[in-house]
Amino acid sequence: MMMKNRAMTMSKRNNSLKEIADVLWNAESVLLYPHVNMDGDCLGSAVALCAALRKIGKEAYVLIEDEIAAFLRFMEKDYCTEELQIIKEPDVCICIDCGEPERFKYRKDKFFQGKTTICIDHHLTTEPFADLNYIDPKAAATGEIIYELLNGMRIVIDKEIGEALYAAIATDTGNFQYSNTTKNTHEIVAGLFDCGIDHNKVSIQLYQNIRAEKILLQNRTLQTLKLFAQGQAAICCTTKAMLEETGGKMEETEGFIEVLRSISGVEVAVFVKEVTDTTSKISMRSKEKVNVAEISKEFHGGGHMRAAGCTLNMGTSEAMETMIDTIERFLKG
Repeated sequence: MMMKNRAMTMSKRNNSLKEIADVLWNAESVLLYPHVNMDGDCLGSAVALCAALRKIGKEAYVLIEDEIAAFLRFMEKDYCTEELQIIKEPDVCICIDCGEPERFKYRKDKFFQGKTTICIDHHLTTEPFADLNYIDPKAAATGEIIYELLNGMRIVIDKEIGEALYAAIATDTGNFQYSNTTKNTHEIVAGLFDCGIDHNKVSIQLYQNIRAEKILLQNRTLQTLKLFAQGQAAICCTTKAMLEETGGKMEETEGFIEVLRSISGVEVAVFVKEVTDTTSKISMRSKEKVNVAEISKEFHGGGHMRAAGCTLNMGTSEAMETMIDTIERFLKG
């Protein structure tokens, strides 16, 4: 199914998918860069594009720098590598679902060694920084953009590519529950069904593949739950001590914030993860009213209206208090 490319409105430096397609057709070697702490959208989109490029005879790899979460490993196969020199002089380097080089900082130097650099993303706060940029905040997931790119390149989307794209779109739309889900989203997924995907197999990997340790970690994390702003907001945190206590992994905190957002009356959910004693990573979600991307900008973060994040240079206790004060101020305003 062919989907019409959406017009870009953010910056004159945004390019068309056709321009990007032309560069890819003329390239011989391509490195793809998902962001650190890979989620389903960035990895699924990267794997789908990598598989498609190999299908048309390109040398292509997904270059990573951290461990792939267990529920996403079914997509890894032989596409992903940590070997920086897997392609010594890549014709093209593409960052996927990633708005700034700092989100792949240990691979950044290699990225800019590409003869042509490309950024494909859907985050509202992304500013173009590559040679070619396609940034579409209206896309529910970067997987939607990759689907359109592959169709524009006349590359047949097979079952393997389709399942990677399905994983990308399903995870970034909260299994099609979030407000970013559109008619276009469902039309693209319908097209993936036409490609022969086994959506049940993918869903089992994504949502029914949980270690018992994750449940223990979630229970321990929820013991830190605080409701504030007259019940309009909720916050909790996961620390390294909790990981040791439960045997859980920090990557397994994926989805914890949705438990907070699901609480009746809660408009804003905040999840704090301990990175070091003096660094905390913040994730935010909202239901209908609050633009959490605006909140994240106060701390040099970014994201979408309903899903955003940032990093604070402070421990988890101080980070929680800082976020409580900030969100209460936003809600009053």
